[in-house]
Amino acid sequence: MQNVLLAKYGEIALRGKNRHLIENALLKTISKNLEKVGNYSVKKEQGRVLIESREENFDYDKVIPLVVNILGITAVCPAIKLEDNSIENIRAKALLHMKEYCGDKEYTFKVETKRSDKQYPMDSREISTDIGGYIFNNMDNIKVDVRNPDITLMVEIRNYTYIYSKLIKGFGGLPIGTSGKATVLLSGGIDSPISAFMMAKRGVSIEAVYFHSPPYTSDRAKQKVIDLAEQLSTFTGEIKLHIVPFTETQLKIYESVPPEKMTILLKRAMFKIAEKIAIKNNSQGLVTGDSIGQVASQTMQAIEAINSAVTTLPVFRPLCSMDKQEIIDIARKLGTFEISIRPYEDCCTIFVAKHPETKPKRNIIENIEKNIKDLDILIDKAIENTETIIL
Repeated sequence: MQNVLLAKYGEIALRGKNRHLIENALLKTISKNLEKVGNYSVKKEQGRVLIESREENFDYDKVIPLVVNILGITAVCPAIKLEDNSIENIRAKALLHMKEYCGDKEYTFKVETKRSDKQYPMDSREISTDIGGYIFNNMDNIKVDVRNPDITLMVEIRNYTYIYSKLIKGFGGLPIGTSGKATVLLSGGIDSPISAFMMAKRGVSIEAVYFHSPPYTSDRAKQKVIDLAEQLSTFTGEIKLHIVPFTETQLKIYESVPPEKMTILLKRAMFKIAEKIAIKNNSQGLVTGDSIGQVASQTMQAIEAINSAVTTLPVFRPLCSMDKQEIIDIARKLGTFEISIRPYEDCCTIFVAKHPETKPKRNIIENIEKNIKDLDILIDKAIENTETIIL
């Protein structure tokens, strides 16, 4: 009997000819994470990932957090592995597992069995009935409840037998890097980090661009974004954060355009800068935290006027149909919410107009932009002086 960790994945199993490539990417990510804490074997085991320690003890407390947050994993299960698949051995080890799990407390339980070995002399239902009856007859503090049990004891008979009763849910999705790369416009707000996560969940490798406008935005605002990127990296892996000095560009726009149109033109400048940085770093798209109708610059008309600033790359808005509470719920789950609500303003918030235009016309915006003297020079200067850090 050996302590192991089973990691489950969902839609990866439905992939066709490229399934093995995605599975291998997942195994590589798990192995890389576990290098930090010990010597572990990571391999495929008939639709599961099997993680075994090459050392004497299996430290679940260290291993589980490093695996369960990897995108592509739907759940992890601390399990015992049996090399002897006889029903007598499975019964005995299942009883031992339940006694360790329950102690003297009273619980209800049921047994579920999955067997990939169709040559096994008993079918899944017979195995569950046999093991369940054996446990019930040898433990006084448990009762059977097949509808809503406190504990579901899982028995999986594959090449070996695995027994477990605890399932810790992951985020699912696809492993990072299996769907290309994109660059997210990362502010210090609630939305853009979640947008980055949603893209990463689809297998997209993420880089980030942050627009810093000292002295109008403080070093604490910059640090907030760095902390957000670092928290995101728990799920996305390594993130390059490009910190763009935006003060000169922002002041030029502020001095040159009507106040109600300023937000749209500021965002267009950001998109132009982000696109150039993205192309330079081989990204295939831009990502924003826009949610339609949430603020003045996120109406359909405003999005159209802003989008035309991007000439080469697609712009993805994974939050476009979500309401604020849905976004906040995800932020709390990821641990970004408390960082995002720190009271340090970003550059857009500082320069926002009292009455921003909600239905700008694209051709008018583009004509105003053409008349902003030296805007392209300032954009190129901002890119040249961009600071890049890796988290």
